[in-house]
Amino acid sequence: MARNVLGGPLQPCSTDPLTGFFRDGSCRTGSGDVGMHAVCVMATEEFLDFSARHGNDLTTPRPEAGFPGVQPGQRWCLCVSRWQEALEAGLAPPVILEATNMSALEWVSLSDLQAHSTDAMR
Repeated sequence: MARNVLGGPLQPCSTDPLTGFFRDGSCRTGSGDVGMHAVCVMATEEFLDFSARHGNDLTTPRPEAGFPGVQPGQRWCLCVSRWQEALEAGLAPPVILEATNMSALEWVSLSDLQAHSTDAMR
């Protein structure tokens, strides 16, 4: 069973839109997931603009790939490296810790994730 960064069971991130490397709503990852889609975020307009400027347009629907596009306020399993880049740029989107895969801790610190958690934003 996959674990989250808090040590508990990995919770679902989003089924609308359907997210995750395996498109099962969870930020599970595996050997084929080169980008390590492990961080569950709440997309913000600022982050989506940042991501598009850096080569990953998440807002444009791609029906041929079954991708509806991500809108501000929606949850999405994000690549760890893109979240780290956004953090360094001061544009890291809020993180849902319970739905963020423990494997993210290989690349980003728990303290950075906690500082940007949806709980910390309240």
